Amino acid sequence: MRILVVDDAPFIVRALRDALGARGFEIHEVHSGEEALSAYRDLRPDVVLMDILMPGMNGIEATREIVNMDPSANIIVITAIGKPGLERECMDAGARGFLMKPFRIRDLLAIIESLPRRGDER
Repeated sequence: MRILVVDDAPFIVRALRDALGARGFEIHEVHSGEEALSAYRDLRPDVVLMDILMPGMNGIEATREIVNMDPSANIIVITAIGKPGLERECMDAGARGFLMKPFRIRDLLAIIESLPRRGDER
């Protein structure tokens, strides 16, 4: 399974790459919303792990753009922002999952496993 990690914090990217790579996932990484759009077009990953606060285009805008490009995109937002209504805003933008930092890898894996595979009915 190909996963695109979108986060501007190197330690988060490294932690996700190490934890998910060790479980056999193919990990690709970018560091901004704009890079996420380009990488999504090129890679067509099975799952996108999207941060919200990044320089330039934020994760909610990037999520919306990716879903406009591909309504079947599987995007999980992973953020440290605890703003009321944020999860609903992310889901309204097209995210299929939401996790607060810090999180447990097993919780992330459970969300990934619950996502429809390409070609599955939604």
